[in-house]
Amino acid sequence: MRYAEQALLGALLLRPDRLAPIEAIIGPEAFDHHAHSALFTAIRDLPAPEPAHHASTTTWLNQVLTTAQRHTQGLDASYLHTLIAHCPRTTHATAYARIVQADHARRTLREHAQRLAHTATDATLPRPVAAIVAQLDALALFLDDLSTHLPAHSGPLRSGAPPPAAVAAEDDQVALEEERLLLASAATRPSDAAAMRWLSACDFTHPLHAGLWHSLTTLLHRGEPIDPVTILCEAHEQGLFAREPAEPGDVLALLATPAGSAHHWGERILQRALLATASHIGHHIQALTDDSATTPHQLVFTSRRAIGSVQALRTRWDQATHPTPRRGARAPTTTAASPRAGPPQAAPTTAPRSRTR
Repeated sequence: MRYAEQALLGALLLRPDRLAPIEAIIGPEAFDHHAHSALFTAIRDLPAPEPAHHASTTTWLNQVLTTAQRHTQGLDASYLHTLIAHCPRTTHATAYARIVQADHARRTLREHAQRLAHTATDATLPRPVAAIVAQLDALALFLDDLSTHLPAHSGPLRSGAPPPAAVAAEDDQVALEEERLLLASAATRPSDAAAMRWLSACDFTHPLHAGLWHSLTTLLHRGEPIDPVTILCEAHEQGLFAREPAEPGDVLALLATPAGSAHHWGERILQRALLATASHIGHHIQALTDDSATTPHQLVFTSRRAIGSVQALRTRWDQATHPTPRRGARAPTTTAASPRAGPPQAAPTTAPRSRTR
């Protein structure tokens, strides 16, 4: 907030001896205005004058102005007088610094959220999930650092509304086609679907496709036969077609035309869900920072909850892209491979032993 920055600088221009506790709270980067940052840097770097001498001369103020003018333009002596006039009480300098700190935290958190939302929708990235994970980790690290620098919070903390679930657009034809291909490939090769426990029905963009995947995995869990007809009947028993009207013939045709690997299509679907969730979290945190009623503690608490909501997706992505060996599977050995099957070979001959008479 501009007024808090002006009041703080005015207090320090009047009482530079009050700088020490302020430096423990903020640095020059906390100021939103470059001229204010330059003035704070000059106040910090110049030796503080003797209070009695400072009260009777402008020597130190002139030094501050000259030093700050090297790093910014437009500063003059009249603006220093304006800053001093905007300081109600020099004894409140620490309170002004806390306000500047909170405003800086809000701006920085908004920048992190904007980068997260932008990265999630950047189609030019060669490894979008890795980029999103890096942004999420950077955001979490900032929140950890911020929480250590905030003053102790007293009183109840509003929980804040959690971010609504991210739902990808159903008119994304690429997403719909990939979901159809997954369902058909999994219906044809159920063993592939059995190894895809990392994919959830909530990752699908279309409710009909989500319901069909749920029906397929339900049959897998019960150990029942799986083909387009059994999946159709299971979906009917679960009431899917009452919620999502569809022609049975169209569903059978969808499930009977596989192409490609189910694992490949599953990864594509999971990646899309992870990116959509990250984008939604970024926009949600931005909205929090725009709400002036949200305190810094509330920003930290709610942002951490939002980041936690994507952790399960990150875990499932790791399971999909770095599968662990099945329990009980034999580790590979370094012995030579067995020879291929071929015609039987005669047993090697050995020299007959001499009989002892």
